[in-house]
Amino acid sequence: MAVREAEPVETLQQVKDAGLDREDLLEIYRNMLITRGIEERGHILYKQGKIPGSFYTGRGNEGSAVGVATAMGPNDVGTPLQRDMGVHVTRGVEPWRIFAQYMGREDGPTRGRDGNVHMGDARLGLHTMVSHLPAMLPVAVGMALAFKIRDERRVAVAWCGEGASARGDAHEGMNLAGVHRLPVVFVIDNNQWAYSTPSHLEYAVEHLADRAAAYGFDGVVVDGTDPLAVYREAKRAIEKAREGGGPTLIESVTLRMEGHAVHDDAFYVPKELFEEWARRDPIERFRSWLRDTGSMGDADEEEVTAGVKRLLHEALQRAEESPVPDPATVTDGVFATPDELETPHHR
Repeated sequence: MAVREAEPVETLQQVKDAGLDREDLLEIYRNMLITRGIEERGHILYKQGKIPGSFYTGRGNEGSAVGVATAMGPNDVGTPLQRDMGVHVTRGVEPWRIFAQYMGREDGPTRGRDGNVHMGDARLGLHTMVSHLPAMLPVAVGMALAFKIRDERRVAVAWCGEGASARGDAHEGMNLAGVHRLPVVFVIDNNQWAYSTPSHLEYAVEHLADRAAAYGFDGVVVDGTDPLAVYREAKRAIEKAREGGGPTLIESVTLRMEGHAVHDDAFYVPKELFEEWARRDPIERFRSWLRDTGSMGDADEEEVTAGVKRLLHEALQRAEESPVPDPATVTDGVFATPDELETPHHR
């Protein structure tokens, strides 16, 4: 199986063929703006001393995250990581709850009981990440195995970075998924730097998607700054998995436009590389495309941008009002009792 390099989405007919209408396009743009706005305000909160620990963002990855999440069905599940804030936004996690999570408040998704970007909401099909990347790939594969055993038409989507894909967890998860043709889609966010290690020192293949053939399923490379191309490829892969066609490995190519975290100034990334990818900023690129195709006029853009600013302003205020967790409740919701389990295996 040869890896396929996805073509860009350029025309409205291609958009229509992918199943999107004008309102969908504006919603994708809105979600990308919300995603970046949340993380920009997160930087401010961090500098104000309101976010404990370090702080991680996915600037430049908004199109990829929102594109994949838009393609997911309502009953599908995912394990997004620290560069994939757009997945949480698109799936319906309210921005004020994300800000509350950043600040360790009671109203955050983990109620102040996990790292500031370690979040998920199982009610929305999102399962909380851990720092040992890509440890969530086997988790997603396990969920996909459950879907197959139960004969449920659901798909799991698993994310990791190109650096994390060098670990054994990635191999084990993809191997098992390929052997059993599980309904799972693997998304590698190839942002070209595993902390300070450039991609040419990370792997020997031309494309990370080349590895898919060795596991017995399809691989595709897509420009991660093109949210519509990402959506189209994710939609194809998800529906293929839903119909019993097995996994797909999507390599979404971007550049990490900031350091690994706020403590890292990314001095090791050539300035020219940053400048090149800044010209491919996914939000500005999509904005220009919407304007050029007539999908978004002046009034539309003003409505979207003003609405996003208002939403984030109100979200910050509400999150600031969220209480700090009571230390006496520190173990609440952390451990499940046998009676709380859907299938109490102790009986």
